[in-house]
Amino acid sequence: MLQLERRPVDSSLMRWASPVLALVLTVITGFILFLAMGKDPVEGLRFFFITPISDLIGLAELGLKMAPLLLCAAGLTVCYRARIWNIGAEGHFLMGALGASAVAVQFVDADAFWVLPLVLLTGVLAGVLWAAIAAGLKTHLHCNEILTTIMLNYIALNFLLYAVHGPLKDPYGFGFPQSVMFGDSALLPALIPGTRLHIGLAFGLLAAVAVWVMFARSFIGFQLNVIGQDHRAADFAGFSARRLTWFAFLVGGATAGLAGASEVTGPIGQLVPQVSPGYGYTAIIVVFLGRMHALGIIAASALLALTFLGGEMLQIAMNMPKAVTGLFQGLLLFYLLTCDALIHYRVRFKRRAREANVMTPTTAAREA
Repeated sequence: MLQLERRPVDSSLMRWASPVLALVLTVITGFILFLAMGKDPVEGLRFFFITPISDLIGLAELGLKMAPLLLCAAGLTVCYRARIWNIGAEGHFLMGALGASAVAVQFVDADAFWVLPLVLLTGVLAGVLWAAIAAGLKTHLHCNEILTTIMLNYIALNFLLYAVHGPLKDPYGFGFPQSVMFGDSALLPALIPGTRLHIGLAFGLLAAVAVWVMFARSFIGFQLNVIGQDHRAADFAGFSARRLTWFAFLVGGATAGLAGASEVTGPIGQLVPQVSPGYGYTAIIVVFLGRMHALGIIAASALLALTFLGGEMLQIAMNMPKAVTGLFQGLLLFYLLTCDALIHYRVRFKRRAREANVMTPTTAAREA
């Protein structure tokens, strides 16, 4: 009989082996699902994991998907290291895209170097202001940040839909809910000529490194770590929980807002309702899969970006539904959370109590 037994000390090996084990289990489950759907599982897995990155264009597309995930995950790492469960990166992202677009459409014909910085800065500011709502609700009204940030995500989405159907709608767009195309001065420059990859990926990598430096070298990073590990110790040391909560939320809002602004000024070049396929929610998986470490979230963002590309490839090559992307992401998160139990517990094989209590004649005679 298998039982879970509490470890005397948490396993540092399983802390890092758990994501790998979760990925292996996800691939095995995917193999079984392809079989159940009547598809060739080897071909399916090849289209999902290998074909999308088999050439330079594919690698560039991978970097394109990584950029918003990295930016959102970097901000969420700051929150989660402090045990502030901010689920609102999606809302920060959408408001960043909306704010940046509202400025970009005002300078479609402008040809000045300051247009792009102004557009990006507005996106960051929009994300920060949206995150400030959740921070204020938590610190002043003691609202649960999980609930408030989820609800704010839906409100942000409806603001964006209102904008593309109303004030920001292109009057010559044949009725489609979208803004006008931005001017060249409001677009991010390409990182690799001939591809769609832009410098938003550099923003994401810098954000990941900045978060690592903050936690490894700065006093405020130390304070966030302490409050995340032992709230009473932080109180005893005089660290202000309210100030740190505001800081974590605002950093999360700034990075996700920049991700939204980078998305509309990058490959899309305008505001559309489908600006995010769920980058903010997927970034939550990235943070936990990457163990809240800079190198970890870079690797995890590449893997989750691959799931987006793989899902699109399966749609084209094997006529499978788009939901397969969410299926693989959900499986990965499920197995990760399950395998994380092995950090604190170990599996023991124990005989059933009834079998253990069976007494042999020799034992019975000895006890008599």
